[in-house]
Amino acid sequence: MMKKVLSFLVLGILLFSVFTPAYASSIPSHQKKLLNKVYKEKKAKQIVFVTADKADEFTGKITAYEYVKKKWVKKYSMPAVIGKNGISPAKKEGDGKSPAGIYDIGRSFGTVKKPSGITLKYTKTDQYDYWVDDVTSKDYNKWIVYKGDPNKRWKSFERMQLEPLYHYGAVIEYNMDPIVKGDGSAIFFHVWRASDKPTAGCTATSKENVLQLLRWMDPSKKPVFIQGTEKQMKEMY
Repeated sequence: MMKKVLSFLVLGILLFSVFTPAYASSIPSHQKKLLNKVYKEKKAKQIVFVTADKADEFTGKITAYEYVKKKWVKKYSMPAVIGKNGISPAKKEGDGKSPAGIYDIGRSFGTVKKPSGITLKYTKTDQYDYWVDDVTSKDYNKWIVYKGDPNKRWKSFERMQLEPLYHYGAVIEYNMDPIVKGDGSAIFFHVWRASDKPTAGCTATSKENVLQLLRWMDPSKKPVFIQGTEKQMKEMY
């Protein structure tokens, strides 16, 4: 009889651990401090951590939290890749690094029509959509719709109708208010090439995961990305 009771207890503990959401008590202390800081300052109720393994490496993970009934609940966890040269709070144009910091999420976009379930503002891109990374241009770090010859207007730009990377994506609002020329441009959350392929400075994961997070992110909950190594995040308190 005692063995049966113990078996039920063990089974109950296992089921509880599998199906119980991760509330604040189980969140790493540095993340908990940032969750509360960003909620207080921005009223953000959806926060995505992009935690780089090391400052000079391109691998990391994404952990997404939502503020539910006055508690932070972990919603998603998934692998991620970042810039080929790692991540830095002092990013510069062309350095191959992702920016470390706290950033709002802007509009979403994709090369296909808006998928069901996305509530972020969404733009289906075409051949006239460009993101300008020409540091000499007044259009630097802006999304521009232009029907002329882009090579005559800018020295450097990205086409937003880019497959497979921009099949789905969202703007990480880095260096946008104000825009500082040379501090980096065109920072997105988008589809990765592969789990072992870095980006030029963006944050990426699988197509399925990107779509899942885009559907989860709710503009009324002011989604925010917090990016960096654990050490860099501890300097953001």
